[in-house]
Order: sequence, then C-alpha cells, then structure tokens
Amino acid sequence: MLNSMRTLRLFEDAADAPATEGVKYAGSKLKLLPCILQLVRKVNPATVLDGFAGTTRVSQALAQSGHRVIANDVAAWSKTFATCYLLNPHPASHYQPLINHLNALPGRDGWFTEHYGGDANGDSSIGQDHLKKPWQKHNTRRLDAMRDELECLPVSETEKAVLLTSLMLALDNVDSTLGHFASYLRQWSPRSYHKLHLKVPRLRPAKEGHAVHQSDIFDLLPKVEADLAYFDPPYGSNNEKMPPSRVRYAAYYHLWTSICLYDKPALFGKARRRADTSDTVAASAFEEFRKGKSGRFMALEAIERLLQSTRARHIILSYSSGGRATAQELNEVIHAAGRLVEVLEMDYRKNVMAAMRWTHQWAGEAEAPNKEFLFLIEKGNGL
Repeated sequence: MLNSMRTLRLFEDAADAPATEGVKYAGSKLKLLPCILQLVRKVNPATVLDGFAGTTRVSQALAQSGHRVIANDVAAWSKTFATCYLLNPHPASHYQPLINHLNALPGRDGWFTEHYGGDANGDSSIGQDHLKKPWQKHNTRRLDAMRDELECLPVSETEKAVLLTSLMLALDNVDSTLGHFASYLRQWSPRSYHKLHLKVPRLRPAKEGHAVHQSDIFDLLPKVEADLAYFDPPYGSNNEKMPPSRVRYAAYYHLWTSICLYDKPALFGKARRRADTSDTVAASAFEEFRKGKSGRFMALEAIERLLQSTRARHIILSYSSGGRATAQELNEVIHAAGRLVEVLEMDYRKNVMAAMRWTHQWAGEAEAPNKEFLFLIEKGNGL
C-alpha cells in the first residue's frame, strides 16, 4: 500500500506552484505543476529544457522558480506564448497603451469572420453554410480588425508576441468549443456572447537568459544541453478500435496557428482546418498507432530515441496510461536510458497523486485508465 502521509504532503505542496496563464488545452499540465516542480527540486537544475512546451505553463512555472528555461515546440502559437512569457524585457505598463489601442478599434468583416464567425440568432451556432462556428461575429469582427492592425504596428517581434498572446487569451474566453478547434458546439456557449476584450498578460520581465525554439525535437536535441529535460510528448491512444489522428495537436489548435501566422491558408472539413494539419502532412511519431519494421510500436521507438538522444543528466518524462506503450515496454525503455529515481502517479478519477519508488508498483497500476505518470530518470552515461 502507498503511504497516505506521502500522498497528503503532495497536496500540501500544491499551493506552492507559481501562477501561470494559458488557453484551454487537452494536454495541459496545470494540475501537475506542483508535482513536476517537486521532482525538479530533487535535482536542483540551473537549466531546464521543456521539449514539448505547448501553452508553456511548465516553462512559465520553471522560469518563475528561478531556472533558466529552453522552451521548444513545433507549433508557431507555442513559440508566441514562449516569447511572451520568457523573452519579454518590458513591464506590463509598457503594453497597456497598445492594448487600449487594440480594444478601441471598430470591428470589420475579414478572413476570420468569413470562415469562423457565426450569427447570434437564437442559440444555434450553425451558419448559413450549415457549419458550426467557434465564435460569434461580433467577436470575429474585432479579431479581424485587431489582427490587421497588428501587422501595421511598429513593434518588435517580442512585443508582437505579447500582443498576440493577449489576443489568444481573450479569444479563449469567448469561444464556443470544448477547448479545441477540431469541432465546435452546436449551441452557443454563454461565454460566446461576451465582448472580446484584451488584457496585458501576466508578465515577468526576463532576466535569466531563456531561449525559445520552434523545432522538431530530434533536430534540436543535438544542439542543446541542459541539467534537466522535461518531456510531455503527444501520444496516440491504445484503443485498438478507434486509432487516433496522428496530428491530434496540430489539428486541435490550428486556429491559434492561423492567428499567429496570419497567412490565411487553404482550409478543409467541417471545422475549417488548415490544409497543413492534415494527416498526410503533419504526422507525429509520438502519436503513431502503427508498428514499425522492428515489430514494436513506432510511438515507443520515438520515446526510446528521445531518451537516448537527450543531452541532460536528468529527465522528467510525463506519460499517460492511455498511451500506446504498455507499462512493461515503457519500463524497458526507461531502464535502457538510465536509472529510474522516482515515479509520481496521478489518478484523475480519484483526483489523487501518489508516490511510488519501485518498478512493480507503477507497472501494476499503469494499465488502468485515467492514470498519468511522471518519471524522474537519471541518465546512465551523464549527457
């Protein structure tokens, strides 16, 4: 049996996590932040690589805890968030006049209103083209005006990233979705009636010399060294009957990409997804559900390559029981890379976090649904 006092102490530590910001995200580690930081403190790293940064909540928490952060993600919107929260040198007061200017702009019909704006006639979000919409037109018109203006403002790349972050956070507060853009609600959500209003993000002027990358993780790993690497890769489901899309994250958050790039791409499907998020264009090895020539799952092979290629003394790996790798396979990959120092397990059904030190404990639990694990690994050969 797991020690109940150990479980209690983890909950007491929860209040210690720094405040972070982010849009709704299927892979968010908001609930796990206190536990991630607990494992980080065990090795006291100066520099941490966040290899799959997403909305950057982990990167934000690490930076606020005094670590130098190297944030990386393939998504353009993740780079925007990371630039905002890690590289900005200015106080919040620097941005308030710019935010006020954007909020004062009159709305206009543009590309976003054409494809993603719906009329608030009754409760239905279905437009004249018979497609459901993620925002009401009174907000997409404001989005179109603000996004046009952002292309004209004489601001730096970092300043633009702060303003785009503000815009995405505001849009996330007035959407009519389940938290992603692969499908939209049939009935307008109550929040979609609210007026889009930008606020200055929660900024902490950068002092630690952080770095931001937008790279495939395997292209980046040979180029960077860190004391600790934190990895939360996307992963495919182990449900044999319903294999997932290999581009789940690219598809789910395509609209944030369009807002950041403002490239007005070709679209397809009922959700009006970007053409470059199709399965044939933006596949991820970590979300693969097929087996490779070796007879092993390609997702597992990607994790093995990830751990072996990392130039860091320690690694924290986040993985779900719903992923493609079995507990035994994942155990073998971890031990091939180094020594398993500690495991933390989150049971989302019971909302309980517990600590386990021995392989047979976590391996016995890992096949159950709704479990998430944090593995602290010490690399076998240093870097």
